[in-house]
Amino acid sequence: MAALKLPALMPAFGLMAALFLGSSPGLAQTSRAPDLPVAIEIQAQRILSLDHLDSTRRRFGALEFRGGIALTSRFGEFGGLSSIRVQPDGSTFIAATDRGWWLRGRITYEGKRPIGIAIPEMAAMLGPDGRTLKARGWYDTESIAQDGGLLYVGIERVNRILRFDYGKDGLLARGQPIEVPPRMRTLPNNKGLEALEFVPRNLPFGGTLIGIAERGLDRDGNNQGFLIGGPRPGLFAVKRTDDFDVSDMALLPSGDALVLERKFSWTTGLFIRMRRILFGDVRPGALVNGSVLFEADLRQSIDNMEGLSVHRGPDGETVLTMISDDNFSSLQRTLLLQFTLVGE
Repeated sequence: MAALKLPALMPAFGLMAALFLGSSPGLAQTSRAPDLPVAIEIQAQRILSLDHLDSTRRRFGALEFRGGIALTSRFGEFGGLSSIRVQPDGSTFIAATDRGWWLRGRITYEGKRPIGIAIPEMAAMLGPDGRTLKARGWYDTESIAQDGGLLYVGIERVNRILRFDYGKDGLLARGQPIEVPPRMRTLPNNKGLEALEFVPRNLPFGGTLIGIAERGLDRDGNNQGFLIGGPRPGLFAVKRTDDFDVSDMALLPSGDALVLERKFSWTTGLFIRMRRILFGDVRPGALVNGSVLFEADLRQSIDNMEGLSVHRGPDGETVLTMISDDNFSSLQRTLLLQFTLVGE
């Protein structure tokens, strides 16, 4: 591993330890949530190349690297970013941390390269009675789906989904629990709902929430998936291969699903990949698989990539934004990476 020259990332062993230890909620720092959103400062260091061994390399499978930034902040609740939704303008975003906090701001660019975060704000997520999710013991907040001004947040360890009227109340919106399938309520602790998306109403299954468990497996060893609401609710499964866990998903304009996955072990390190699942394959009772579009490991400038979003770029290209969960560990980084999906 020494030949990989990873000082900008971290020692590989340190990353492994942080990933392992960071999964325990008991290690999270505690702080009192303020009543109102807080304006914070975020410092950004540019990532000009993704590959540590070849700085000129831009193409990785079906993705072309546009640029990235490593983010730091002195604000105590910054970090642990597990989901992100970039708006159609390609700049404004809303993200969620494991500890039940919102982060919003604007990605700034130099040309097509992200270079910073402007006007960032954070606020504790609120439950239906105005208490914070942390006060309720509702964690980890791992996934976001968006339907216009409504945001749906998946909470992994309690296997719940909350609906926030963000368009009306912004960061002070109160989350209202929605009804979820009984099977979802039985997902294993810390292996539950990790990916969530809303099907646009102009597509088949429009108005449906799609959820996928991180490692909540069915009897055949595949990841459980859920179609919630919409015209044909039900259960499906995502083929689990090569010990990869699901970390997020996002829909392309066609309705095809991009599923972000990761794999970690003490002996082999950290790997991420992305699969494309055809929208027409997703239906109640189906077992879906997908072609691999992208793979990366510690030879690339990655971390614990947990969030994925899709938007159209200024020239009509399909832009993918990934963000990493640093587990609130000094041994890891919060990375925001952007790619173009070639051929879309």
